[in-house]
Parts: sequence; structure tokens; C-alpha cells
Amino acid sequence: MRDSLELYNLLLSPQEMKDDLNILRKIHEQANSGLYFYRTNKEVDSLYNLALHRTDRPMRKIAFYKILLPIIDFEGSSHNYTELDADLIAFLERQKSFFPYSLRYIEGHIIFDGTNAAIPSGSKILKINGVEASLIMESLYKYFPADGFTKTKKMSSSVERSFDLYYLLEYGLTDTYVIKYLAPGEEESKTVVIPSTTLDEMKSNHKNRFSVPVTDRIDFKTQNPYSFQMLAPSIGLLNLRWFGFVTGEEDPGFKGYIHFLDSVFTDLADRQIENLIIDIRNNPGGSDPTFEQPVMFLTQKTFKENERAHIIFDPLKIPYQEYFWGVSTSERIDEGFWVEVQQFLKERYPVLEKGINVQNQKYNPTYFPKTPQFNGKLFLLINENVASAASHFASLIKGYVEDVIIVGVETVGGYYVHNGHVPFVYELPNSKIKTQFSIVHVLQDAPLKKDQPKGRGIIPDFEVWPTLSDYFKQVDTQMEFIINYIETHE
Repeated sequence: MRDSLELYNLLLSPQEMKDDLNILRKIHEQANSGLYFYRTNKEVDSLYNLALHRTDRPMRKIAFYKILLPIIDFEGSSHNYTELDADLIAFLERQKSFFPYSLRYIEGHIIFDGTNAAIPSGSKILKINGVEASLIMESLYKYFPADGFTKTKKMSSSVERSFDLYYLLEYGLTDTYVIKYLAPGEEESKTVVIPSTTLDEMKSNHKNRFSVPVTDRIDFKTQNPYSFQMLAPSIGLLNLRWFGFVTGEEDPGFKGYIHFLDSVFTDLADRQIENLIIDIRNNPGGSDPTFEQPVMFLTQKTFKENERAHIIFDPLKIPYQEYFWGVSTSERIDEGFWVEVQQFLKERYPVLEKGINVQNQKYNPTYFPKTPQFNGKLFLLINENVASAASHFASLIKGYVEDVIIVGVETVGGYYVHNGHVPFVYELPNSKIKTQFSIVHVLQDAPLKKDQPKGRGIIPDFEVWPTLSDYFKQVDTQMEFIINYIETHE
């Protein structure tokens, strides 16, 4: 059978798409506890009505997928995710149609980050295949849902995470990329034609990007989940790259993590270290009780994971079970695991009253201060990719640590609330598109702050983005800001 896009990107009838849209809404209304937290029923109505109007003619699956994306994004949850079926994605990944080199988002521009290419590293990309760079970025925002009304991750991800697959979904397959760019130090733009490449070749080129000396140091995929080092006699650096390296207290790795934290804070106390930087940039999150552990060494107050957490359905009667896929888009659950999911939820959210199942407080323990307490100056380093449990960690730090300065970029995860803990995946019957969202609405234990608007991520005291001048010098702008701050305030 011919391996062509039309084989996988099937034509959907108006009725098939309208049925999928109606099912999507019903699923979210009955299972998604955060659906109407940021948006009113009227606003959601309007968006669905627009989508129904746009499906009055036959349409291919990818085009329908792009109609669904703004709906899912509009809800305001960074745990939302929408995925095409695996066969279509696999077809796209087989094509020699990918942009060959890495790109960076710096100072509002698309910056070329490749090496040994026709375009100099650090060049500003002005147009790609005739489309203005700014329009390309805006068109890709919908692929990256965020908590509340936060936009920071959308801005950088539209460049740094889009040009493997999302660009192809948005603009189609292509054999070449016509790039209009402005080279460093030049006043006149140039145009070059770059042949497309395979996904594997693109990934290989990504390893050789110009920014590697800076970006690799904060990549949770290449770095240890936690580490510590001394940057100077008075400055310690605790890197917390990922909170998902263990599944919970029963995990064998948890005890080693606790021992590590004890040794770090004991060493800080013994040596009377004055400044501690905690770097959680690019930390995607994880699970309880990993992220709470460092906080106990940094505050003299007790705290909890949340003030309240709930779901909105009976765990033994999961809504629209006929479309339920599982807890991950990569694997469909079997009957045995299905029972485990229901038992897990019933134990944690036991009683349905007036449409709400409140969390069993057994699973929301109080955390107490630990010794030795760190009594110096704390600096928390965040960026737009800090999500889920990592942004929750940042929320606790901002809410409960007295002497802290937060530096970097607003996190994608919210300060006050989020939907998290348990991902549910449903597959729409006609398009086979999967929709994933977390079913638990969490009101975090986050004290009210004047500088912390509702519906936003953790707001830094000093907003610091990477700069183009530091890019050329291969310098970490955000870390250098903190070092300079400490040196000028001693």
C-alpha cells in the first residue's frame, strides 16, 4: 500500500467531526474538574459553536486537529494535551521534511542556533517559506497549553520546541526551507534555501548547536535529577532538574534523595554558607512527596501540599468509559489496570457530594520544618518551562520562605491552583484524536501575595530572559545575574 499522507490523514465528514466535538465537550464537562475555573460556560459555548461552524464541510484529520487545539488550550491547564493517532504521527516522522537545525527564542526573535551551516549562528530569522517569523510564532502558541493566562512558555516553545513536528502540522510537508535572515553585525538581510532533512538527522544536528555549553547544563534529560556544587566560597548551587525520578516514599531511590538533602543542608550549616541558589529551570515536575522535601529545610512554618483537592465524578462510574484510553497516550490500559485506577481513585476521593469528591486528608499530610535550617540568602532560579510539581515547589518557596529572591521567567505552572495528579486519556471515536487532561483540581497551599496575580505562574522578583549578547559569549544570562547581584550586595 502506498505510503502517502492521504492514507493516514483521512478525510472526515462534517457529521463525524461534529460528533467528536460534542463527545469531547461532554467528556470534559463530566470528568475535567478545572474546565470552568478560568473560563465561563458562555465562553466555552462560544468556542465550541465556532468549531462546529468551521466543520460544515469535509476536512482532513490534521485540519480538524488544529480546530481542537484552541479549545483545549483555552481551558488554561498546562496538563492538557492533544495528540493525533500514532500511525499518522509515525508517517510524519518518517518523512524527509524537517527543519535541519536548532532555533532559540531570544529577545522576541527566532535565533538560528545551528553550526557548520549556510546561516551563521546567532542570525535573526525574518521569514520561513515566505511567512513572517512573528506570525509563525503566534500560530504555534496553541500547541502549548499553560496554566491560567500565562504566555511565557508559548513564546519560547513556539521556537525551541516547534520545529521538529509542530511546524509540519501547521504548515505542511516541505522539501526545502527558504530562509530570510539577518546575520550578526549585518544591516542587509540575505536569503538561503536549505534542504529538508530526516528526523534523525535533525536530532543529530541538535547535539551540535551553538548554545550547548549553556543549554545542556539545565536540560533535565541529560543532567542528574539533583546535584550540588559550590560556585564560590560563599555561594552554593542546588540543582533540582526533575522531581519524577521516584514514584513516592516507597521507591528505593527516595531514601537516597533524602540522604542527599540532609548532607547538603548539614554542609551548608557547618560551613555557614551565606548564599544558596536553587536552580529548577526546565524542571517538568514529578510527584509527591519529592518536591516538598527541600522546602522543609528552608522555612520554619508548617505547610501542606494543598488546601483542597477534588474530582467531579464517582470513581466507580468513570464518565464515557467507552472512549477511555488510559493514563498515558502511549499505552492503552487493560481490564486489570482499569480496576486498579478505579480503586486508586476511590481510596483517595471516597465520597461524591453535590458533584464533588474531596480528597481523603490521609493523602494530604502536614510537612514540618527540618534541621539544620538554611539561614542565609536564598535565590530561586526559574524559567518558563517550570511546570507541575516544580512550579508547585516554586509556589511553596515564594509562599513560605522569608528571605528569598526569585529570578528568571514566569513559570508555565500556576501559583495558586492547577489541575494535576491523575492524567486521563480519551480517544475520540471518529478522528482517533486523543485528549489528555488531569482530573484533580488542586487549590495549592499558596498564601495570597500582592505581586502574584490569579491565573498566572510564579512571578519572579527580577524578570531575566537570556540575551543575545550573552548567547554569543555562551554565557548563562540568568545565572550571571544572580552571581552579580550577590557580589554587588555583599
